[in-house]
Amino acid sequence: MELNIIKNRYIYFGISGALLLLSLLVFIFGNINYWIDMTWWTSAEYSYSKNSLDLEKIRKNLDEEKEKVIYNWKKLVNWISVFKIAWEKKIWVITGYDEIEPTKADLEKLKTNNKLTTQKISWEILSKIKADFRQKTLNILKKYDENITETNYTNIGKSFWDYIKNTAILTLVIAIVWIALYVTNAFSWVATWISIMSFALITIGTLFHDVFASTWLYLITSHYFPQFKIDTFFITALLTILGYSINDTIVVFDRIRSNIKKLVKKKNLEEIIEISVVETLRRSIFTSLTVFFVLLTILFFWPDTIKWFILAMLFGTIIGTYSSIFIASPLLYEFNKNKKLSEYKKKIIKPEDKIVV
Repeated sequence: MELNIIKNRYIYFGISGALLLLSLLVFIFGNINYWIDMTWWTSAEYSYSKNSLDLEKIRKNLDEEKEKVIYNWKKLVNWISVFKIAWEKKIWVITGYDEIEPTKADLEKLKTNNKLTTQKISWEILSKIKADFRQKTLNILKKYDENITETNYTNIGKSFWDYIKNTAILTLVIAIVWIALYVTNAFSWVATWISIMSFALITIGTLFHDVFASTWLYLITSHYFPQFKIDTFFITALLTILGYSINDTIVVFDRIRSNIKKLVKKKNLEEIIEISVVETLRRSIFTSLTVFFVLLTILFFWPDTIKWFILAMLFGTIIGTYSSIFIASPLLYEFNKNKKLSEYKKKIIKPEDKIVV
């Protein structure tokens, strides 16, 4: 079976380039659907005296009220959750907020007060909006129980959101760097002319490709299905994607290395890579399909709490399999196509060559 992966490599590079460009555009111009642990959110606990409360009506009233929370032509409340605490006369209201974009009038304050910053102005405005919505929430709840009281309130600010965001980015970068170092060590020899760093650089490139492409697919899905949000579970899914993707890539690279050793005198690099990909193709596809169908089953039949993680993993499985076959292998050829293939030879140290001190 001939796949002609090397001959058609620019088609695959073009597809991946388009995916990365679309991912970048979504990150810059798209409206990212964050979950509460990635937003400037608030949570409030309320104790009531009646035997029960109509949570559906409360949700409806709060949803109507959140549509009125607008600043600088932008709706700020992106999500509200209302739920009862089992066996207690308590309910929780969790509210997620988008970041404030200061108006021109707000920014004029910077010119008159050197102590103010854009971020500080944004935080002050959002704090007032949060306080106002907090009071409106309590007023709505009192319609259903005059004796209801707020017993606990948490206001998550920018520092926590920044911590989550920066930690997620740092974790992804560290994971990719360590994987690259492992690949460099694992493929410390192939042939006398193949650069060890080419394996590491290709690994880093394909991993970034898999993360960005999977994120783009997820963001597009979350645009049409708002229940799929960006949260810490999504970051965990991206880290899992890195592990799965590199596993598939290493299998292909290892077969290429093995075939170079066996076929170095008979075949050129293009032929060796084609042979290696064909030999590992069945294994890659069957393994990916097994994982895919298991994840698909979990997505449809397991609880909603892990569906976001599973959907991200589904996209990562597809993209990771694609990149290991159609991106990583052609890139290895692209890196080394102009060099002459020669057999790797280990240096043999003879006993008489040893220096005795």
